[in-house]
Amino acid sequence: MEKIMIDLVVTRHPGLVEFLMERGLCAPGVAVIPHASPEDVRGKNVCGVLPHSLSCLCKSFTEVPLTLPAELRGVELSLEQVRQYAGEPTTYIIRRKS
Repeated sequence: MEKIMIDLVVTRHPGLVEFLMERGLCAPGVAVIPHASPEDVRGKNVCGVLPHSLSCLCKSFTEVPLTLPAELRGVELSLEQVRQYAGEPTTYIIRRKS
């Protein structure tokens, strides 16, 4: 299966961006924003946490599941913490049904 390069990362965690670059999923200098609008994600390969109302607008949506302990929720994560708690990145193609 062809690897999809991420165009936009929606996150507050610099460690997640480093993790994605380390895995070859995005290039240095990838666009990173803390919150997304429909205009931000439309037609792009996006990674982050998005509601389905936005993920269905993306060309593709990549999730990196994080199994965080309660004390790390809402805390800025380092690369080492992302490595420790990240599951396998999974890419989805999501479409809205009329």
